[in-house]
Amino acid sequence: MIISRTPLRISFAGGGSDLSAYYSRRPGAVTSTAITKYMYVTVNKRFDDSIRVSYTHTEIVDNMDDLEHELVRESMKMTGVETGVEITTISDVPARTGLGSSSSLTVGLLNALYAYKGVYASPKRLAEEACRIEIDILKEPIGKQDQYIAAYGGLQHIRFNPDESVFVDPVICSPEVRRNLDENLLIFYLGMKSEGHDILRKQTKNTAQKLHVLDEMVGIAGKIKTTLSEGDLEEFGALLHRGWVLKRGLAEGITNTQIDKIYDKARACGALGGKVLGEGGGGFLLLYCPHGKQGNLRKVLGDLREYHFNFDAQGSKIIYIEDER
Repeated sequence: MIISRTPLRISFAGGGSDLSAYYSRRPGAVTSTAITKYMYVTVNKRFDDSIRVSYTHTEIVDNMDDLEHELVRESMKMTGVETGVEITTISDVPARTGLGSSSSLTVGLLNALYAYKGVYASPKRLAEEACRIEIDILKEPIGKQDQYIAAYGGLQHIRFNPDESVFVDPVICSPEVRRNLDENLLIFYLGMKSEGHDILRKQTKNTAQKLHVLDEMVGIAGKIKTTLSEGDLEEFGALLHRGWVLKRGLAEGITNTQIDKIYDKARACGALGGKVLGEGGGGFLLLYCPHGKQGNLRKVLGDLREYHFNFDAQGSKIIYIEDER
């Protein structure tokens, strides 16, 4: 049996510039971090040549082409594991809540299936092949940032180049700054799932008209990297706010009246900035709030479920191997 563990992520700035509609014209960039919430994948040898896949549903098929779960099917094809396996997937969070769970699943599937074959797959390979499956093969209207942060982990500044190359650079900051940032970031579940791909399709369609907005968002991703290195967390909060003001104008559905009311309420209680994670429209709300003001913030947002997390320095990894073959 093989078990992989792949982190989910929080993106601070630059989302949308990882879509080919943008980075094919000029380099895109995001600053994001892996967190201690995970996607788990198990791969085990089956007693016969059939394939059993268990997620929210259970599938048992004789041929992998008959699998309805597209990510499992294409990951099996990519890795060459074709028959006689049982695969299960477990996530710490529901799908479509803005933490990059689909791409974490793809990266984790590839990692576990390669390990099942006795093959080491580098973070670069995992990220590139996950992008190939989701974007090129399945034609999902998504970007590249989630696959790369899931594969590499850590707090990263990721650049997406017109020639399809991707540069992953760690954000260098002191342990004290990292600890304070971790303590001052809060996420709350809004109680609604993101519209996800519908919003991304609209955003892709609008890219040509929104290049100036995305240019500024890319600049903010770079400024956040610099600000964290310099330890100015108050400026980090201000940049987070400016990025959200820009992002919500990229496409209809990224925000709504209910989300705007919640965000304005949080800002009035001491949050310096924040954003809806992922594509928008629902899921998790990220807020940067100094520690001394968090008690009041939690009272005001008492109807929302807070979700606790920490940063994770590691990307997708194999956490269990038992050779029963």
